[in-house]
Amino acid sequence: MERVDFYKLRRVFGKRSNFLVLGIALVVMMIFYPVDGKFRYQYKKGSPWLYETLISPIDFPLLKTQQELAEERNRAAESMIQYFRSDDGVKSQVLTDFSGKCLSDSVPAAIRDAVTESLVKVYNMGVLPERTLTDKTVFIQRGRNALPEIEKDLYTPSKALKLVRSDLKYALPHINPDSLMDALDIATLLVPNLAFDQNTTEELHHKAADYISPTKGMVYAGEHIVTEGETVTAEIAEILDSFKAEYLKSVGYSGNLLLLHLGHALIIIILLIMVYVAVYFSDPDVLRHQNEFNFVIFILCLNFVVIMLVRKIAPEFLYLVPFAVIVLYLSAFLYNRVVLPVYLVAMMPLLLISENGVELFTIAAAAGCIAFVSFSLYERGWLQFINTIYIFIVCVIVHIGFKLIADGTIFPLESKIYLYLFIASILVVIIYPFVFLMEKVFYMVSISTLKDLSDTENALLEELSAKAPGTFQHSLQVANLAERAVVAIGGNPRIARAGALYHDIGKMSNPQAFIENATPGVDLHKDLTPMESAQLIIKHVEDGITLAEKNRLPKLVQDFILSHHGHSMTEFFYNVYCNGGGDPQNKAMFTYKGNLPVSKEEVVVMIADAVEAASRSLKEYSEESIAALVDSVVAKRIAGNQLIRSDVTFRNLNTIKAVMKRQIKEIYHARIAYPKIKA
Repeated sequence: MERVDFYKLRRVFGKRSNFLVLGIALVVMMIFYPVDGKFRYQYKKGSPWLYETLISPIDFPLLKTQQELAEERNRAAESMIQYFRSDDGVKSQVLTDFSGKCLSDSVPAAIRDAVTESLVKVYNMGVLPERTLTDKTVFIQRGRNALPEIEKDLYTPSKALKLVRSDLKYALPHINPDSLMDALDIATLLVPNLAFDQNTTEELHHKAADYISPTKGMVYAGEHIVTEGETVTAEIAEILDSFKAEYLKSVGYSGNLLLLHLGHALIIIILLIMVYVAVYFSDPDVLRHQNEFNFVIFILCLNFVVIMLVRKIAPEFLYLVPFAVIVLYLSAFLYNRVVLPVYLVAMMPLLLISENGVELFTIAAAAGCIAFVSFSLYERGWLQFINTIYIFIVCVIVHIGFKLIADGTIFPLESKIYLYLFIASILVVIIYPFVFLMEKVFYMVSISTLKDLSDTENALLEELSAKAPGTFQHSLQVANLAERAVVAIGGNPRIARAGALYHDIGKMSNPQAFIENATPGVDLHKDLTPMESAQLIIKHVEDGITLAEKNRLPKLVQDFILSHHGHSMTEFFYNVYCNGGGDPQNKAMFTYKGNLPVSKEEVVVMIADAVEAASRSLKEYSEESIAALVDSVVAKRIAGNQLIRSDVTFRNLNTIKAVMKRQIKEIYHARIAYPKIKA
């Protein structure tokens, strides 16, 4: 196990600005922390009860399980009550038509009155369309009132015809009722006056299906719930779930609110300390770079606030939150070794707040891990949506696992939860582009931007290749050297490569002033004094910054332009100046006015730049000459105090030298001389 460097630890933890940021985070998180207590008992079906014997302190209703509620809803759905509306106009029309027929056919008054009485009786009760009548209840809307009726008590046209026949037979025994009914065409008169109302029927059906009591009994204060050490069965778990729901709803936190806030503060402080320690042991450079540390704490606070707000709206909506996108935000700016530790700590509020926090935490952790891997494979264009499928599948698997543990079955399927998980998986891809907004807000450079900057086909590098081809080739070699050396000491190779490619762009302003671009036979410095030549060379740093600002290169890249020479000197022209009788103390005119390198990447690019340039002047490329060259370059940077602001150790410098010696040797390896054909 690696020992903790307490000197380094003191220096990092002593940075006051970091503690200011942590203090702000504490205040923000305290504001959004819900002011309620937490159910003190943790239990799981099939596991022993770990607390003292529990006696109910309050009366509470026993809640039905989701499966029981689903079964009752299905039963209610099967018993649909039909709704009909009575049309009084039908009755009036039938009676009017019959009176007209009686008048035209000179029907005797006795027959007319008997049939009319029978028709009124039928239509007062109601005539349904032809159907098989049952014992079910139906609703009949007559005027403003809707009353329930037994379906068998109503009439259909065929049943009404039988009633009329029976009434005529009783009222007029001396007349054949069948012949009389055929003569009066009664069958044609009997039409339904009850019309089926589809919309109202469906509305009643939905109300009946939804209006189901969520309880199935009561547990009274003083009743025994569970004994210490007793296995929590399914029945006991139902009682405990009901007790927990009632406790949080009606009892909640009954202690001192000041102590409650103190408890919240302690939990948040521990959470912040965990993030701080996780960052320190994965990449302490984050703690020294204020913008990166601010970004980490911002992500932590944002996640905390989202969890609290969503839980307040509806706890089940936590399945909708695309937590995995936090992994993508972190990996866009930080080393991979930092991402997962910080992400897992950021997800811990789910365990503290949510009722099913263990499941949600596991879903978020699994989704984050999958996103971390899959986005490295599918990160461009429409391929990003392939990640949605992977994230959704792993979330569903985790949810099914927890459901099997809790219920022993995956049925009934919780389609709403699956829909939420699918939407959350899509949101991961949709929300990811906000990383470019964070890039601007926190003055950092994302991996996507670094990749675009390192593309040699972008406009600025193509311009460098056209105007200063020698410098462009030099920059490519420096980038290759720096990239491998930075990897060896645990730095960021993408940053080093981007910085190396742009460190000399200022030479485009006057490419002929630099030997790698000079046209053969043309010497721009021939008619200049050593001081003028030195100033011409030094100016490429200033010109580089001007070009970088014009092309909106990130500050991260501009730092390489300013630091790749540090405060070193243009030794060639300084030596010519001194040999020509100049004052050796007059060093200012020959010294670069840039910045000293700070990061590992800046140090490596400075050394790679000097090594690559000096290697072109070697007469032979033996292992000894290359080693001596690299050692002398590094020794000069150390002796000239060029590395005093950086945290690069001597171990790092030895690693850098070893990598560059190997790289220079591979670049300038010996070639085989082709034999000539003898005459």
